[in-house]
Order: sequence, then C-alpha cells, then structure tokens
Amino acid sequence: MNTPYPVIKINDNDDVVVARFPVAKETFLPHENLTVNKDIPAGHKIALHDIAAGDAVKRYGQIIGFASRDIKAGDHIHTHNLSMGDFSRDYAFGVDTVELPKADRVDTFMGIRRADGRVATRNFIGILTSVNCSATVARAIEDHYKKVGLADFPNVDGVVALPQSFGCAYGFDSETMTVMRRTLSGYARHVNFAGVVIIGLGCESNQIKDLIRTEGLEEGKLLHSMTIQQTGGTQKTIDKGIEIINAMLPQANSVTREPVPVSEIILALECGGSDSYSGISGNPVLGYVADKIVQQGGTAILSETSEIFGAEHLLTRRAVTPEVGQKLVDRIAWWEDYCTRTKSEMNNNPSAGNKEGGLTTVLEKSLGGIAKGGTSNLVEVYEYAEPVTAKGLVFMDTPGYDPMAVTGQIAGGANLLCFTTGRGSAFGSKPTPTLKIATNNALWQRQQEDMDHNCGDVAEGTETIAQAGERLYALVLAMASGQKTKSEKFGYGGLEFVPWTMNAIM
Repeated sequence: MNTPYPVIKINDNDDVVVARFPVAKETFLPHENLTVNKDIPAGHKIALHDIAAGDAVKRYGQIIGFASRDIKAGDHIHTHNLSMGDFSRDYAFGVDTVELPKADRVDTFMGIRRADGRVATRNFIGILTSVNCSATVARAIEDHYKKVGLADFPNVDGVVALPQSFGCAYGFDSETMTVMRRTLSGYARHVNFAGVVIIGLGCESNQIKDLIRTEGLEEGKLLHSMTIQQTGGTQKTIDKGIEIINAMLPQANSVTREPVPVSEIILALECGGSDSYSGISGNPVLGYVADKIVQQGGTAILSETSEIFGAEHLLTRRAVTPEVGQKLVDRIAWWEDYCTRTKSEMNNNPSAGNKEGGLTTVLEKSLGGIAKGGTSNLVEVYEYAEPVTAKGLVFMDTPGYDPMAVTGQIAGGANLLCFTTGRGSAFGSKPTPTLKIATNNALWQRQQEDMDHNCGDVAEGTETIAQAGERLYALVLAMASGQKTKSEKFGYGGLEFVPWTMNAIM
C-alpha cells in the first residue's frame, strides 16, 4: 500500500497546506517544491510561501486570519503567528443558488407514522421538568422503569427523563423565558415521544399553566402535567407519575414501523471536538448526505451561529431570497451585540482541543463547519427551538456549545442527528438518536467504541467524499429505521438536555 502524500491542499488559492500526519523538519514536499522548516503536528498548517506581517492567510480559498508576524515558506502557521482581523464580506444574497438534480429514485426507511402524519424514528415516553426543583422526581420515575423494564412493551424504546437546571429566577417576559417555553413545547410535541409528562415544583417562574397557555399545548391521554406541591410531596408525585405512564404504555406500544420516504427525515447537523480534518473529511461527507436528503425532499438543519461567524457570507450567497439572507445577517448582528453586552468575543473559539487539532481561529473553524450543510440552497433561517417546517437546508440560530445547540435542533423537530468529531466526542441525545462520525483514522482506532462511522480514509486520500458519503447515507437510513447507535447503547441522552439561558439569572 502506498504511503499517502504528507499534506493536503484544499483550494488552489490557499496559502497553506495541511499535514495529513506529523511531518518532520526538513521534509521536502515535491509537489509544492518546499522544505518544511519545523516539525509539524498532524492537522496543522504549513506556509506555501513567504507571508508578510498583516497579510491575509487563506484556507478553503477564504481568509482564516492575518499574519501577526512575518512568516517564511515552510513555517508552521498557528496561534503564534496567525490572528483574527476585520475584513469585509460580500453577502451577495442569492448569487450562488443552485438547483440540485432531483433524485433518480425514492429512497425509504422504516419509520413510525403518527396519527397526525408526522414520522418518528424512535418511540419514547418523556418526562420533562419545568424547573430544576422537580428534576429528582423525574429521574426517580425514569429509574423505576429501568428497574422493572419494558418487556411487555417491546415497541417502546424507553421512558426517559430530561430534567433541566433552571426554570426559575428569570423574568416572565425575558428572552430566556420565551426560549425556555419554546424549547419545552418543542420537546412536548416531539414526534419521537409517544407521550409526555411535565413535572414542576409549583411556585417556579416557569409555570406549567403559562407554558401550556402560551405554547398552545393540549393536555390529554398522552400529555399530562403536575406539580410536587399540588400532588402532596415527592413520593406521591413519583407514584402518580408512574401511574400516568403505566396508562400510556399500551397505546405507546401499539405502533409498527412501515416504509416511509426520506422526505420525512429532519436531520440535525452538528460538530464538536473539531480538528483540522473536520473541514476536509467528516463535514464534507456529512454535507454530501445532507444534499442527498434535500434532493429526496427532506430537511437538514445547520446551526451554531457563533461557529459560522466569518463564513456566513457563503450561506447568504446561497439564500433563496434576500429576506432569508437578511435573516442570517440579522442573527450575526444579534451575536455581535450579545458579545458587546456580555464583554465577550466571537473568537473565544476554537477551544484548547480544537487548537491542538490544528484549528487556529474561529474563521478557520467556521469555514470547515459550514461544509456540513452541503451545497444546496439555504431556504429558511429559524430562531432557537422554533418549529422547523421548511423542506431543504435551513439554519437555526444556536450557541456553539454542543448540548445547547442540539437541544434547540431537537426542539425544532429534528428526528435524526449526525455529529462529526475530530478530537473525539462522547455525546448522545434523546429522543433523537445521535450518529457520531470520526474525521481521522487515529481517532477511529483510539475511540471506536463511541464512533459509528469513519471518514479517516478521506483525509488520507484513499476514499472519496462521495464513497464515504454513500456509506454514511446507508447508515443514516439504518439509524432512522431503528438500528441503535453507539451512544444509544451506552445510554447517552438523558443528561444532554440543555436549553439556552441567555439572560441574567437573578
């Protein structure tokens, strides 16, 4: 087997190449006619030519930062000599819109068709809490079903508690309260829940009666609410919760999977623990799958606004209307104002692990991150946890923190989630299953027990994006049909429910 060429050049206009594996000092790169000046870690960048201090540096054919000192050809480029800087971006709404060719066949998966016509990929009963004070009760009810099991209800995937850490100490009309209610109602209505119980303490700011009223929820056989204070205490509330769920289980169990078209998929796109390979292998491969789902009439949700910063113009140029493009620009402006108010900065990202993996600035991370969205048109922009109703590629405004971003996407209706990682992630979500994608072979070999799919051969040049994408697409359809992911087998998802709290907690 031939040894892969040691570096990757992504775009003809790039000022750097990326090391496929550690490259030793004085290694000669014949394609670039270049000698490496220092030892280069895997995933890190090497300068292709001399770059003067203050000059822009490009990767993906786009600016990823500016030289903070003079850089010589063959030098290592990273945080010691590359920094952020201001530059103009041409939003040019809609100039790069394309029409993807229609799929030549209708693909299907084995889904669960609900009475209202929506399609589920899992069949849980959920326990939500309006406030942290009822979290222990919710967990106790879940623990009961872990002990007794659900052998008599084989079509129910589980009873899952999703307790939250807040629910009180913020204003009735605050942004956080609005988002909290929207998030909880999104979960209460989620297609992967056959039934839901909402539990509160009783005196919290986030009153269940206000949630039901403002969000238009309707209590019935498959949606119940109660409070510890009204029910009469902890044990009484636990017992009542078990009684309610026992009554739900027969109806929840009376489902069958049937062939349904891929147009019923709402796929959340996420990345975490990213590295320099994420934008070369895992994210473009996931983007390939997103395009295939969009071609079939389905939906893909790109998110993490703070991690598209600096690359948002590549999305606005694909917006189907100026109004859609402006919505995205407005969300970027909101974040810039938010950073001013909170005395923070957009470039507090990448994380330490991202930087060790070769990412230097948020611009570089963003350019790799948006590759998850594929090449199709941007058809709509949603605020956090808003119901996603459009078909095609959409964007949801969320923070970059993985559990918080995913919580918003699931509240919006995502019934599947794909999560790329280069450093390694141990993450899962409920009621929406998470399929994790490794961006490099070293991670796959080291942490295979957590990874469902490997794109490392793309990074090494022995597999194409399309080949890896077809393998991933088949795996996504298997996951949609009920095949368990690695994170599901470990039981992830009950502790990863993290609604966005954006106001001061008083």
